Amino acid sequence: MQKKKTLRLESPNLPDDLSDVQLHEIQSHDFIESKIIQNCLIEHQKATNVCFEKMHFQNVTFSDSSLTGAELTDVLFEKCDLSNIDLSNAIIHRTEFRECKMVGMNLTEVTLRNVLFEKCLADFSTFRFSNAKQVIFQDSFLSKADFSYSKFQKMEWSRTHIDQAQFSGTKLEGIDLSDCQFDALGVTVEDLKGCTISREQAYVFAKLFGLIVNE
Repeated sequence: MQKKKTLRLESPNLPDDLSDVQLHEIQSHDFIESKIIQNCLIEHQKATNVCFEKMHFQNVTFSDSSLTGAELTDVLFEKCDLSNIDLSNAIIHRTEFRECKMVGMNLTEVTLRNVLFEKCLADFSTFRFSNAKQVIFQDSFLSKADFSYSKFQKMEWSRTHIDQAQFSGTKLEGIDLSDCQFDALGVTVEDLKGCTISREQAYVFAKLFGLIVNE
């Protein structure tokens, strides 16, 4: 069996001397850089086109917040709760999400470059119309996530649950889903052309498309 290739990402470039501060209010067009934000609640923030650069968020909960059009470069999120946050139209580059809760997170029309999602709970998250290149989903949960009408290039899906995720209108050519777990997907035969799947998954797709498989 051919060994699966591992995608290499550019990691966040974070300095060692980040300033430890509390972030209480975010204004539109703010530029926030070289800070570590930890062990706090950020709530009721509504801002657009905020720039975060060289930031480390650790054990931070975002509640009832919308940061549409944000730009994130060289950012690390560790054990944060980003559930239901609106980051639609964001540009996210050299960013890692590690052990984060992201249920219902809105990433519609997001641009992702060199982004890692590791051990994240992101069920019901929305990535519709996203543009993703150099992205890894690893040991994560994305059940019922929506990736409809997205553009994928150089992506790795490793040991990730994507049951009932929606991929309609997203070309999966060159994408390897053989290491993912699912019982059903929202996808068409046309979308699947050139996608790598496992033998067991082929049986699942046969049933999805109404084929009768002789045992």
